[in-house]
Amino acid sequence: MNFFKKAYCRIFQTVFRAALPFLPYREPEIFESVLSLEGLFERLGAKSVLLVTDGVLREMGVTSSLEELLKAKKIKCAVYDKTRANPTVENVEEARALYVKEGCECLIAFGGGSSMDCAKAVGARIAYPKKSLNRLKGVLRVWRKIPPLVAIPTTAGTGSEVTLAAVVTDSATQHKYALMDFTLIPRYAVLDPSVTFSLPPHLTATTGMDALTHAVEAYIGRSTSKETRRHALTATALIFENIEKAYANGQDCKARANMLKAAYLAGIAFSKSYVGYIHAVAHSLGGQYNVPHGLANSVLMPIVLKAYGKKAEKKLHKLGVAAGVAAESDSHEDGAKKFIQAVEALNRRMQIPERLKGIREEDIPQMAKHADKEANPLYPVPVLMNAKELEKFYYQVSERSENDAKQKL
Repeated sequence: MNFFKKAYCRIFQTVFRAALPFLPYREPEIFESVLSLEGLFERLGAKSVLLVTDGVLREMGVTSSLEELLKAKKIKCAVYDKTRANPTVENVEEARALYVKEGCECLIAFGGGSSMDCAKAVGARIAYPKKSLNRLKGVLRVWRKIPPLVAIPTTAGTGSEVTLAAVVTDSATQHKYALMDFTLIPRYAVLDPSVTFSLPPHLTATTGMDALTHAVEAYIGRSTSKETRRHALTATALIFENIEKAYANGQDCKARANMLKAAYLAGIAFSKSYVGYIHAVAHSLGGQYNVPHGLANSVLMPIVLKAYGKKAEKKLHKLGVAAGVAAESDSHEDGAKKFIQAVEALNRRMQIPERLKGIREEDIPQMAKHADKEANPLYPVPVLMNAKELEKFYYQVSERSENDAKQKL
């Protein structure tokens, strides 16, 4: 990246960091179980709600307790269950049309980050019925209040129940982009470990590593605060202590509850301190190939962290100490190496692959441009990189690079 662009990025990030104490961040009101929502709906006086979820969760009966509660309270519940793993503009428009048709007054997002992203984007479109999602993308474009939004995460990963971002994919251009504004933070969140019990091991692993990515990128960035550093370190410790327990035994209530807490804290941390190039590259892979976001982050994390080199070693060392894989007495270089190696080992033990299938070389320049546009100048990364420099990450995570390495042996 040239000097002038670097200077612009750092000045932009410095201004945002200075403004952090004055920005209207808020946290949702927390409920510990789905059934405890009974009083909330009475308080809101909502007579009709839109439930945004996905077909698999609904078929498994995960949403049944909520639907039965609403039925018992004589609250009309319209259901949109076509949300894709990477929600599309079409998903949002279909759900918005159902909301309007059924005269809904409240949104409920029940599922992983995709359902919550879809519901947030629906809220943005309801607030701005004459603007397309493309015109609402970016930072601080959704000023109007959206309908009351209840977020019920079934994965401990995205932290979307406390974040200001909604990520959607434009199927026509295969471009994944974010809407980011304080009005998109859900008003209410349900951290109920019982609704995560049915999450299969592979998704438990990749969504948990997604939460770890949030904590790590928030912590190593240059726009942290005492609060976000504390939350990121706590989230990292909780994930290392509990992710493999939840992976091995999905019914482990304590491990599931701790993972939900970790995802929530990491969500607060990265909402205020932002993420980095791991996320930017992962989003472009999701938009181009529909790669699940948690999987992309899991594979990319150790690769990108190594690329930051000495600029990130001190903070990675501290994360290693919090994770219990490094000692305070280690040098920053050794502590950072131990932390990155521990991340790689976690991936291996939970059978997360080291490479991603289907990456086409001819797509890499355009994906790198999308990642560059998303990350720069907003993300306060330890080392700034332009689109050309970001291209290396796509080659490093591609299955072809693994095959090439094997052929050289």
